[in-house]
Amino acid sequence: MRLRTLFPAILTLFAGSGAFAQEEGNPIGDLPIIGAPSAGGVGFQPASTSIAEDLQWLDGMVLVIITAITLFVLALLAIVLIRYNEKRNKTPKAFTHNTPLEIAWTLGPILILVFIGAFSLPVLFEEQVIPEGEVTVKATGYQWYWGYEYPDHDFGFDSYMIGSPATGGDNRLTDEVRLQLEDAGYSEDEFRLATTTAMVVPVDTTVVVQVTGADVIHSWTIPAFGVKQDAVPGRLAELWFEADEEGVYFGQCSELCGIAHAYMPITVKVVSQAEYEEWLDWAIGEYGGTPREVASEGGDGQAATLVE
Repeated sequence: MRLRTLFPAILTLFAGSGAFAQEEGNPIGDLPIIGAPSAGGVGFQPASTSIAEDLQWLDGMVLVIITAITLFVLALLAIVLIRYNEKRNKTPKAFTHNTPLEIAWTLGPILILVFIGAFSLPVLFEEQVIPEGEVTVKATGYQWYWGYEYPDHDFGFDSYMIGSPATGGDNRLTDEVRLQLEDAGYSEDEFRLATTTAMVVPVDTTVVVQVTGADVIHSWTIPAFGVKQDAVPGRLAELWFEADEEGVYFGQCSELCGIAHAYMPITVKVVSQAEYEEWLDWAIGEYGGTPREVASEGGDGQAATLVE
């Protein structure tokens, strides 16, 4: 299967054409870009899953605790500097123990850690306990692109950065790359984020992503979903998410994997269930998958089977 998807890339290396632009006939239309980095941004991307919402809330809660501890320690330092400096204390006190104080600074951090753990462990378990997926996708990291397989339908495709050498570019924003981005429905603002193909999943659906690597360790992540999983060769790991808003979401390989690590983006398109069904039928035909059997009730009450 991969030889078929890799062959166009080899042709493009020689032809230098925009063959990796939006696939002809792909029914996925315009979608709002939701999960993407912003210039000068220092906060999180909009949370589009329950996991991301919980992670961002936990981060805010821990930040409040850390800020309070920092201010408390700074206040203690200021008191010591002002009240117990050499000018005010010519003869310093000579003692080695203060039992109440030692109990306080032992129990205090323990209680704080228990409090944080009471909220962080449920968030961790929510992410690590993988539910039964309604849609399963296998993501394989290569140097330097991603391969996606839909095992339930026996098809797969490769996803390259638009403008990478595999698509006839040199990782620079040239006029040809601008044209490829435009053909794929993106603007130059999405350069080094947009890919030739995207992983497509339905909204409000439990999606399980199986992650592995083919050569070295990579890492599959979508910040707006709050998910990140290392892709280790020879191992199959899993993550899950349920996106609650239709749109385009971007990520990047997050494990240093070689010279072109920075040019290995991830694109996920979340669409309605009807659009996903339409795309699935198109993708099965485009990538040579197993045709779906769509059961419908016949006039005689028997289940009629339609093979696309």
